[in-house]
Amino acid sequence: MDILKRDFTSDEFADVLDAVGIDGAVTVQARHDIEETEWLLDVAHDTPEILGVVGWVDLTDAHVDRHLERLTQDPMLVGLRHAVQDEPDDAFMLREDFNRGVARLHGYGLTYDILIYPNHLENTLLFVDRHPDQLFVLDHVAKPRIRNREIASWQEGLTALARRSNCYCKLSGLVTEADWQKWTVGEIRPYLDAALDAFGPKRIMFGSDWPVCLLACDYSRWYHLVDDYLANLSPHERDRIWGETAAEAYRLEA
Repeated sequence: MDILKRDFTSDEFADVLDAVGIDGAVTVQARHDIEETEWLLDVAHDTPEILGVVGWVDLTDAHVDRHLERLTQDPMLVGLRHAVQDEPDDAFMLREDFNRGVARLHGYGLTYDILIYPNHLENTLLFVDRHPDQLFVLDHVAKPRIRNREIASWQEGLTALARRSNCYCKLSGLVTEADWQKWTVGEIRPYLDAALDAFGPKRIMFGSDWPVCLLACDYSRWYHLVDDYLANLSPHERDRIWGETAAEAYRLEA
């Protein structure tokens, strides 16, 4: 993990985007820390390439509205995320206090990013069904266990989630679920196929997971892998995945 043990600057972020012709991106929280969210919003205002911020608020807080009212004064806040994957309780997302907080997001125009492992997919279906009016984005395609060549049960859960029309899926985070040094495009492709088959281009968006992706590949390599994979789609379908889906899911201003 040493490659991640340094500061990554907004200038560096802008450079990696520019190198592949990406105009802008949404940046997503890394810590369960409201101060980090405030910092990301400050950085976003000084970084034209950042089009929105998915931050963090303690959604189990009985007084969550006071945080939401304050933070949503900044139009750069487009969503929230909690790293459910790191919770010791696999049923964390079914907690009543957490769901009360999530139920407040729709009224503030915020999307919720779902960060889970495959073993959480069953509970994710129950969670999403409690919030039919809420927009959700599944991060990292639910992190399938590519190293172990596991696909069937993950694909079944992914396909079930995709039947919920209020859910989108982010093509990101796959290379770090494979062998960091030895992964191949051939290993990744079946998981891309499964995501595209389940959600279709209309509800899939490109994501990089930068800088975490550096554990297995740089931004440019992941970009070109996805670009090559999408080559046979129509121009309209590619436009959806490269930007329009994200703009819709996060309500980004044109």
